Amino acid sequence: MTGNVGGIDRILRIVAGIAILSLVFILEGSARWWGLVGLVPLATGLFRTCPLYTLFGISSCPVKGPRN
Repeated sequence: MTGNVGGIDRILRIVAGIAILSLVFILEGSARWWGLVGLVPLATGLFRTCPLYTLFGISSCPVKGPRN
């Protein structure tokens, strides 16, 4: 599978994923499980591919030009 998540997008996804995932340790009761939503941006950042980007034909990776 070709990567479609570029540099800055990747870093933002990883940071956001860790921040949301930390809610598991901060919140109490059944609300704490909403922190597991952070696994989605964390995984898409680590694996450099986003299924929604693929579905909509979006890519934040830099365009590679022809080699001379």
